[in-house]
Amino acid sequence: MTEDKGEKPQKLQQPDVLALRGLRLPQVTLRHMRTRGIYCQPAVSIEYQHLAGRYVLRGVESGGAVADLGAYCSFVEGGGHTLCWLQRVDSIAVNGVHAIVVAPDLVRLQMIRVRHTYDLLITQHTFEPVEGSPRPALRSSIVFYGRRGTLEMDLGGKDSGYLGMVRPLFLSRSGEAVMVPAIFEEAVLKLTAAVCCVGCRHSHLLQPRSTKTTDRVVQEIEEGTS
Repeated sequence: MTEDKGEKPQKLQQPDVLALRGLRLPQVTLRHMRTRGIYCQPAVSIEYQHLAGRYVLRGVESGGAVADLGAYCSFVEGGGHTLCWLQRVDSIAVNGVHAIVVAPDLVRLQMIRVRHTYDLLITQHTFEPVEGSPRPALRSSIVFYGRRGTLEMDLGGKDSGYLGMVRPLFLSRSGEAVMVPAIFEEAVLKLTAAVCCVGCRHSHLLQPRSTKTTDRVVQEIEEGTS
């Protein structure tokens, strides 16, 4: 599915909406997230780097949990490898924005937990050239969509020792196990821990840049502004 702001808006089908905007939640769930102070931002946007003269995708790692409810969104590379954040975001509030990432392409992982029931959406986001325009379009596609997965463990309480080691089991309508793509298995384990992290204040998937990488980024900025 492709989104381009320069084209006439077209009505999106449900798979396209999921791929572009993330999990569609019932109003009652959204209301509980707001009242419980859980903020999860799944949007992916196209940004332009003026110094580098290129377009990148921007995503926000965000979310957290309370005892009976959790929501989290983060990003990895197309091959499932960890990404480094552009910047960490510290806040007095918990269960909100944790870090920002920019990259040429992103895989978004979003999970919602209601007690022991989980929904998981994995989507791929890349650029697609637009004829007659220097600005590319955003192509989004669904990699995995698991509904009503089950994990009968209290990872935010007595079973916290298993954080990062277990994930929900997803089944088809006929009762067969639906497997998460192997390259994203580690990321899903971390995401499961994130939606059980009560009062979350840290990033679960995005990692800090090395000192060497940070120095190079600062140097590029200084050279671009001199």
